[in-house]
Amino acid sequence: MPDASPVSDDPKAPAPAPRALAEPVDGSPEARRPRSEAPVPARDARDLPAGVPAAAPEPTALPPDAREAGGPPGAREEGEAPYGRPGKPLARSPFVVGLTAGMGLLTAWALSQALVTARSVIVLIVVAMFLAVGLNPAVEALQRRRMARRWAISIVFGAVILFFVLFGLAIVPPVSQEAASFVGAVPGYVQELLANPTLKQLDTDYQILTRLGDYITSGGLAQSVAGGLVGAGAVVFDAFFSGLTLLVLTLYFLGSLPSIKDYLFALVPSSRRTRTRALGDEILNGIGGYVAGNLLISVIAGVVTWVFLAVLNVEYALALALVVAVTDLVPLVGAIIGAVLVTGVALLQSGTLGIACGIFFLIYQQVENYLIYPRVMKRSVDVAPAVTVVAALFGGTLLGIVGALLAIPVAAALALIIREVVIPRQARL
Repeated sequence: MPDASPVSDDPKAPAPAPRALAEPVDGSPEARRPRSEAPVPARDARDLPAGVPAAAPEPTALPPDAREAGGPPGAREEGEAPYGRPGKPLARSPFVVGLTAGMGLLTAWALSQALVTARSVIVLIVVAMFLAVGLNPAVEALQRRRMARRWAISIVFGAVILFFVLFGLAIVPPVSQEAASFVGAVPGYVQELLANPTLKQLDTDYQILTRLGDYITSGGLAQSVAGGLVGAGAVVFDAFFSGLTLLVLTLYFLGSLPSIKDYLFALVPSSRRTRTRALGDEILNGIGGYVAGNLLISVIAGVVTWVFLAVLNVEYALALALVVAVTDLVPLVGAIIGAVLVTGVALLQSGTLGIACGIFFLIYQQVENYLIYPRVMKRSVDVAPAVTVVAALFGGTLLGIVGALLAIPVAAALALIIREVVIPRQARL
């Protein structure tokens, strides 16, 4: 049978390899030889036929000390690896783990201290956003009557500022007048005390008036009064600055509320954005309805109280009615606080007026709790009465009056999320 391999006619082509170097045939000694006993390559090219290159010599195995040093024994002197091969990284070293944990604790502590330091600012921002969300339904109602949002915000915000101005005008003059009357009556109170037989006997036994005179003349009273005035001035200035900051933040949040909502919803994955937007709008509508309803209930309480006090000819009827309206904004205890304050002021004028005010507030609280409040709040928040009480207690404990104001809408938002997200997911498991 002729050879199937092509033979070139070119005389310069290299000669074919001998049969001895071809693939060993089954049954030959080379095929029976184990793979580990490979033929030793020739050391000299003269031992091979023409056209076959000599095999490269096997690399000489390095001694263990040379492998650890990163090269042959002379590598240390030649400078190829003077300090040896690098070891394993220290990723699992106890020192690194402890250092990382310590840095994490320090970072958490620094963040907590920063939050505590900025607590007042955070509370102002949260309250301003809460008020902006609460005033937004009134702005949107004016917008539905073809009014630009800028003018709607101006009208609503102007009404808020007008309320605070009227409150100040109604409260400041009576307080100033009563303070001036008290200061003018102090000498008469002192003379009555000096004419009291019991006080005379105490002064004879313990020299109370002498010690009091020494305290006044030594300057201790002046320092106490000066410190008290400075502290009171600081409190008043801080309250004024906080109120002004709150109004400015509320105005900014109210003006940019649509863009803030769009930005926050854009952070949600697109597959869940539609449902998240629907739930978010429902929560915001609930908060707005709660604020509007709470304001309406407070206005009703203030108007009814003012009419009742005016009929009974109680002094400072308008100021006391505004106090009732403001305190009625606080859930659970606000109405009780306002009733106690007004009843106490009426008792100072007459015992009959005080008793009449106490009976009036007792009846009105029942009417407000069982008739007015359910009708106003039925479309804004859907929270069980027990949850309302617990939320108000927790909010008041954590953040005081601000927490009590925010507790009910937050509880309503959590109830909506549990009802629409958690319960359906648990039902599918």
